[in-house]
Amino acid sequence: MSGSGTRPQTGKMLPTRTTEEVRADGADVAVLPIGSFEQHGAFLPLATDTVIACTIADEIAAAHPVLHLPPVTISCSHEHAAWPGTVSLSAATLYAVVRDIADSLRRSGVRGLILVNGHGGNYVLRNIVQESAATDFRMALFPGSADWDSARTRAGVRTPSNTDMHAGELETSILLHAHPELVRPGHETSDWISDDRKHLLTLGMPAYTESGVIGRPSEASADKGKELLAGLVESFAEYLSLVGAVKEA
Repeated sequence: MSGSGTRPQTGKMLPTRTTEEVRADGADVAVLPIGSFEQHGAFLPLATDTVIACTIADEIAAAHPVLHLPPVTISCSHEHAAWPGTVSLSAATLYAVVRDIADSLRRSGVRGLILVNGHGGNYVLRNIVQESAATDFRMALFPGSADWDSARTRAGVRTPSNTDMHAGELETSILLHAHPELVRPGHETSDWISDDRKHLLTLGMPAYTESGVIGRPSEASADKGKELLAGLVESFAEYLSLVGAVKEA
């Protein structure tokens, strides 16, 4: 999934390329977008996290020499199971899928893998990256909380990160910029604040929201989405340097 119709394809998404084109690129670090298939209120699609992860990866591939893999589109969304359309994988299955992808890349000569995660509930990805630190195939998880904080500041996002948890200002802004055709009417009147979510993992989202939204989507704008993406592309350079340097380490 690429950006809006006014922005060109990067040409780095693997399904559209041949083996010889990939070899000619010479990229030896891969990026894997990981999204989800879960409710995002009444105005954003079930594939929102996948669209956002792919949009971030598109922007990264346009600015950095990376191998842009197709996305993992279903992940760990169990806390959203009360809403129709949500589909989940177990953490063990997601772990196995990502590990198999990493092992396959390593065998084909790729130096490292950066996971571009679009869903906060994919906690197991941290463990996968943690385990890679003891191997010769380095991995990273992007964006981190500091990267999001920096991008939020750059974009002028007004909602604090804890409040802006799901289908809020940040996610809606990115879609308004990159895929406005996917944003249905209603985000302007769908704010829902629920900052105390102490037992979210036990009780799931229904304990904290009726609509599925937690945040202030009314504050979203396409301009903020554009700046959020620009900030993340800037932050990514550090990750590429760390993962790409493993062969010389």
